[in-house]
Amino acid sequence: MGLLKSSIGRKFAMALSAFFLMFFLLQHFAINITSIFPDNGATFNKLSHFMGTNALVQYVMQPVLIFGVVFHFVMGFVLEAKNWSARKVSYAKNNGAANSTWMSRNMIWSGAAILAFVVLHFIDFWFPEINTKFIQGDWSGLHDGEFRYFHELQHKFLSPIRVGAYVVAFVFLAMHLLHGFNSAFQSVGANNKYTKGLKTFSKIYAIGIPVGFIIIALFHHFNH
Repeated sequence: MGLLKSSIGRKFAMALSAFFLMFFLLQHFAINITSIFPDNGATFNKLSHFMGTNALVQYVMQPVLIFGVVFHFVMGFVLEAKNWSARKVSYAKNNGAANSTWMSRNMIWSGAAILAFVVLHFIDFWFPEINTKFIQGDWSGLHDGEFRYFHELQHKFLSPIRVGAYVVAFVFLAMHLLHGFNSAFQSVGANNKYTKGLKTFSKIYAIGIPVGFIIIALFHHFNH
C-alpha cells in the first residue's frame, strides 16, 4: 500500500488499472462483435458460453476484473478530489482552461457517466448471470443451454431508451479514453521515441472501440 501514499504512486497505480481495463475492454469487444456475424449468433454463443462456464474465468479472472473496476473508479475519484484543491490555487494564478483540454478537466464527469453505464450493464447481464449460476445453482445455461446468450442480447436492445443510454455512454467512454490512454502512458513514463505512435494508436483505440460497441447496439436494435 506504500505505492498509494504518494501522488506519483497513485497515478502509476491508476495507469496500471487503466491498462488492465483497456485490455479487458478489447477482449470484451472481440467477443461481442461476433454477435453481428451472419451465423445467427452461433460464434457469439460459443464464446460467451465458454467465458461463462470456464472455471479460470469465473473464479480467477472475474474477481480480478471486479477489483480492477472498483479500484480504478475509486482511485480516479480520489485523485480528482485531491486535484480540485490544487486547481483552485492554479486557476487563481493563470487560466486553467488555457493550459488543459476540456477532456482532461472533465474526466471525473465522463468517468461518472461510464460508472453509471457499468451499473446498468451489470443489471442487464452480470447480475442475472450471477443469480442463475451461483444463487439458483443452474450452470446448464438456463432454458436453452448455451444458445440463450444471443437471444438475451437481442432482447436487451429492443428498447430504444436502453440503446440510447448505451450510445451516450460509449460517447463518454470515447472522450474518457482520448485523454486517459495518453495520460496512462505518461504516468508510467512512456515518453520516448514511440510517443507519436502511441498517440496514434490511442486515438484509434479510443474512437474505434466505442464506435464498434455503438454499431453492435444499433445493429441489434434495428435487426430484431
